[in-house]
Amino acid sequence: MSFTYLRHIPGPDEIRDAIPLPGHLKEVKEARDREIRAVFERESDRFFLVIGPCSADNEDAVCEYVSRLAGLQDEVKDRVLIIPRIYTNKPRTTGEGYKGMVHQPDPHKQPNIVDGIRAIRTMHVRALRESGLPAADEMLYPGNLPYLEDLLSYVAVGARSVENQQHRLTVSGMAVPAGMKNPTSGDISVMLNSIHAGQHSHVFIYNGWEVKTSGNPFTHAILRGSVDVSGRNIPNYHYENLLAVTREYMARPLVHPVIVVDTNHSNSGKNFREQPRIGMEVMQSRSHSPLLKDLIRGLMIESYLVEGSQNIDENTYGKSITDPCLGWNETADFVRRLAEAV
Repeated sequence: MSFTYLRHIPGPDEIRDAIPLPGHLKEVKEARDREIRAVFERESDRFFLVIGPCSADNEDAVCEYVSRLAGLQDEVKDRVLIIPRIYTNKPRTTGEGYKGMVHQPDPHKQPNIVDGIRAIRTMHVRALRESGLPAADEMLYPGNLPYLEDLLSYVAVGARSVENQQHRLTVSGMAVPAGMKNPTSGDISVMLNSIHAGQHSHVFIYNGWEVKTSGNPFTHAILRGSVDVSGRNIPNYHYENLLAVTREYMARPLVHPVIVVDTNHSNSGKNFREQPRIGMEVMQSRSHSPLLKDLIRGLMIESYLVEGSQNIDENTYGKSITDPCLGWNETADFVRRLAEAV
């Protein structure tokens, strides 16, 4: 019934000084940020794709995967912007299980968050250096953002965090797009309220400081389906769902309205193989409605080197140890088809 203080966590400045972002990579990231912002500002008609493992559990496998994405990006660069998904925190419904690299830099060893913070920054820097693609991460803990904020080009707030005040206010100070998922209940008003909060200025407590934020105009919606009171998955990616959400979205005084469709989770009924089909259905819906084509500007896909998932003790390189993912061949095929449909 108490806290045991295990070790002091170094501050963000100390970690960033120890694992710096080289100047030339900072320029690469800034250029990519401008490309992504152009999609939100309607200066670019390219479609963006946040894609990668359910959780980033192995630096070598993640960096190999992201480097492969860089090759795909060259193929589809005129139509699709690829944002690698390097998720270093894993939310757990019951609180049990692998919580991501920030908790366990080695899944086979005991948690060590100090080593985990160093490991995730090292991995993000390496992935950017080897691929030229700055990544997305999920903001499970707002206090962790300063350790990575100079490296990220996209941030997602999950279905269980989107109602949290600290998440919403932290988003308001970000300089990159932040996607707010609908909650697991499916209540769209919760998601839209979180977007409103993220787009406005706030004064609040953040990492030991009283801070004031500018508001983030690139805060936007992510649709991930929902779960009803009986535990059944209810998708919200169908044409009628998208139109209904779009009408509610446009009725709000929000800027740069954008919808991203998460093709997994409750939208796929947790059947990862359905993701390409769902993605192509979304693209078909865009083709039938100018309004949907304008608002739906991105997809999320869970994908890794090897299809499916495994127990931690199996040790198959490039295979998810959390939720199952598409394999590489299916991923590459889908990205090419997606580019043709944009």
